[in-house]
Amino acid sequence: MHHFVSKILIVILPLIAEAQRSQDKNELLNWCLDAKHHKTAPGPESSLFEQCTPWKNRSCCTEETTKKLHESNPYNFNYDHCPGKKMSEDCHRHFLQDHCFYECSPNVGPWVVSETRSWRKERYWKVPLCASDCQIWFNSCANDYTCTDNWSRNFDWINSTDKCSSGSKCRTNVCPKGATCQTIREIYGNAQTFCDTVWDNSWKYTNNSRPCMRLWFDGTGGNPNDAVAQYYAHIISGAATCTYSVLWYTFQLMAIWHFNYIM
Repeated sequence: MHHFVSKILIVILPLIAEAQRSQDKNELLNWCLDAKHHKTAPGPESSLFEQCTPWKNRSCCTEETTKKLHESNPYNFNYDHCPGKKMSEDCHRHFLQDHCFYECSPNVGPWVVSETRSWRKERYWKVPLCASDCQIWFNSCANDYTCTDNWSRNFDWINSTDKCSSGSKCRTNVCPKGATCQTIREIYGNAQTFCDTVWDNSWKYTNNSRPCMRLWFDGTGGNPNDAVAQYYAHIISGAATCTYSVLWYTFQLMAIWHFNYIM
């Protein structure tokens, strides 16, 4: 049993150490990114819109933000950046779920790092994403088109013909000069490369046998990602020195995560 715990710690401690910004457990478990649309602290919402609904009991986003995600384009990001190609509804639904996670999840504390951009001062880095969720996302988008692998850094941004909500002109993303549009399957090759790369290492493809985040869940059994964040935060806060305490959190994680695994 001690050997089992040691193997777990060898795997997850280096991942945590790379990104942690705090050792305060309560802070790590209630972290909203310092970013444009996020609340300062997680809390309940009376309702959230469509794909963001599962986070309404404890959320870093507001209903207004989630409605904008579905009905408009708060960041003016163009998913249809390949000329003549429109992203499929199924693929777009998964990107909406990904965006809901970004705006709404209070469980990213163990992976938050600083960033200097006009719309945010923090981001999350290498959050462990369950391989099964990643594979479903990749399969849904495999035949859609893109022209670059890193969607956070590689696009060119030009003045858009659309107006921002403020009434001023916005900038939108276009394919880099000389880039060729290919299917997502051709650009990335496999699900792991896709999830690890598409948002500049925000996600880390993680085997389902290890503690990992669900991209989306139905919410009826609670938020399975609470237990995952608690597991990592417990280790960061110093509990890794207590074998039996880590084991207790392992069993808690397995019970809650397994309940929510089949949607």
